[in-house]
Amino acid sequence: MPFVDPAALTIRPQKILVAGTSGAGKTTLAGRIGRLLEIEHTELDSLFHGPGWIPLDSFETEVRRFSSEPAWVTEWQYGAVRRLLAERADLMLWLDLPRRTVMRQVITRTVRRRLQREVLWNRNMEPPLHTILFDPDHVVRWAWRTDGRNEERMATVLVDVPSLPIVRLRSREEIEAVLEVLGRLPSDRLS
Repeated sequence: MPFVDPAALTIRPQKILVAGTSGAGKTTLAGRIGRLLEIEHTELDSLFHGPGWIPLDSFETEVRRFSSEPAWVTEWQYGAVRRLLAERADLMLWLDLPRRTVMRQVITRTVRRRLQREVLWNRNMEPPLHTILFDPDHVVRWAWRTDGRNEERMATVLVDVPSLPIVRLRSREEIEAVLEVLGRLPSDRLS
């Protein structure tokens, strides 16, 4: 599967997707890119989850709206909008970190959010920790179960949207290196 070396990028992308398993760090990286490049980061989870974790009817409409803007960064998730986002993006960064790294991150994040009673989107909170034992869709179990799916998704997007450059990131060092490259690239955006 061919991927792009970040050093081959010549113009700063304005529409950026961050792909990866739950807990890989998509939202964290998307936020960092948004701040670095001074473009808006739209967190897809905030558009998807309504009160009580019920999906919002406005989700696809909101994704179409923000992704028609000239510059944005977001996570590449939710099957209903994956293709649309891939077709509108200039660059995809794929967080393909080792499973042990992702699982450590998702467990740490989940426990921290629950213990601190962190309020997420639309006043939602992580469920009690014991739900990992019986809820097959608990985020920790979901991350474990879906870890290998991105390989197939990348193969599909390379066929469906061959013009979309994809940079595969397998370590923290590669993440930092791509941020350095993105920060140095000239922008073709009018100030």
